Amino acid sequence: MTSFPALLLRADSIAAQGAFAEAQADFFDPDPETLVGLRERLAATQAGVVAHFYMDPELQGVLYGADWPHIHISDSLAMADRAIAMAEAGATSIAVLGVDFMSENVRAMLDAAGHNDVGVYRVRQESIGCSLAASAEAIAYGAYLERAASTPNSVHVVYINTSLRTKAHAHLKVPTITCTSSNVLRTVLQAFAQEPEINLWFGPDTYMGENLANMLRAISAMDNATIAALHPAHDQRSINRLRKRFHYFEAGTCIVHHMFGAEVVARIRRDYGDDTHITAHLEVPGEMFGLALEARESGHGVVGSTSDILSYIRTKVEEAGSRSQEQRLRFVLGTEAGMVTAIVHDLRPTLARHPHVTAEIIFPVASDALAITEDRDLPVVPGVSGGEGCSSAGGCATCPYMKMNTIDALFDLLDRIHRKAPDLSAFEPRKYLERLGGETIAAVGSRPILHMRSFQRTGELPESLLGAAMGRLA
Repeated sequence: MTSFPALLLRADSIAAQGAFAEAQADFFDPDPETLVGLRERLAATQAGVVAHFYMDPELQGVLYGADWPHIHISDSLAMADRAIAMAEAGATSIAVLGVDFMSENVRAMLDAAGHNDVGVYRVRQESIGCSLAASAEAIAYGAYLERAASTPNSVHVVYINTSLRTKAHAHLKVPTITCTSSNVLRTVLQAFAQEPEINLWFGPDTYMGENLANMLRAISAMDNATIAALHPAHDQRSINRLRKRFHYFEAGTCIVHHMFGAEVVARIRRDYGDDTHITAHLEVPGEMFGLALEARESGHGVVGSTSDILSYIRTKVEEAGSRSQEQRLRFVLGTEAGMVTAIVHDLRPTLARHPHVTAEIIFPVASDALAITEDRDLPVVPGVSGGEGCSSAGGCATCPYMKMNTIDALFDLLDRIHRKAPDLSAFEPRKYLERLGGETIAAVGSRPILHMRSFQRTGELPESLLGAAMGRLA
């Protein structure tokens, strides 16, 4: 008997163990009428939809099932990339299903690509917040950046999951580049490769910062050949030197990933064998991250972004399919439970080719708690009473902010776009009309994102960023 709810995926079936897993499985095969309704609305408006992996399973199921070329579900960085591709392919507006900083990033990147005429809309008039993004707006983060600004040779690496306002104000204080969970380690290593005397300040995600520090410590214990395989400019000596110059903010957390703590890890160790695959997002607490790092050493784990987790599970199932005997793989999902819809969608073709493989997706969620907050807008974090399964003692399955996006809200938005409703502006991303240093916040806040784009394209951090950090540029 297992400790946590689970889904068992096979070529011809999906079996759910536990009420939480059953709630996820209900929506993998969406209602045909709903699919028709979405297709008709998208065709009438020539709209595109970009959504995050953490969407509600009902909404994700409909999006995956819809026959429309301009629908994409991914992590936050790829959402903006695909929105640009949709605009280039003829989409006249983009519905962004996520939290508010995601629609801001999509708007900023469309503008930077010359698609100012393409509308960008959220599905709610009210704000869709994010606890992590909010922590970067706090006084404590401003003080952290002031400390960075007063330290010579400083560059700020800010997680993409923050508002344009945060990025803009940070960039005016300290030369700033954004990062994602999939490229943050490469960003850190490359920064120190180009400028060994730099001081690097990461934020606002405390767990990611702590996990990065732990990864750097682990890397420093590797032999030089192994380190060079990670980055050719580094060895033990350089990694130990950069560790002294790496700083991270210590008061920023995501309420979802915060819950994957010591008790969850203890239950996994107690109830699951060494052959269980452990996945962990870079944002989870150190206990879960450390467990996944241990598992990775034996070929049974992955740490990284949502895309890294999805790729790892797909690869392991493909490997199992190459063997002829019956195979049952178990994966502990160390991130938001919304990922399971993408996992099911991704694995179905593979499992269809390999009917002897079973993939078990395990949700490390608690079974008996409802978390009460002091937040006026979000007084209750979903627990089993609300059909979700969060607990401060046993893991948290879903992001309540992401679940503010619903299929009904999307239909309502598309109807408003179709009839050109006068209140559409209320659904647009925040405009940030105030100016900083003679430019709009949107323009200044886009610059750290563009620095990251340059790094992704060239493999090097731009001189305009590092030159400013090192005092070579005025």
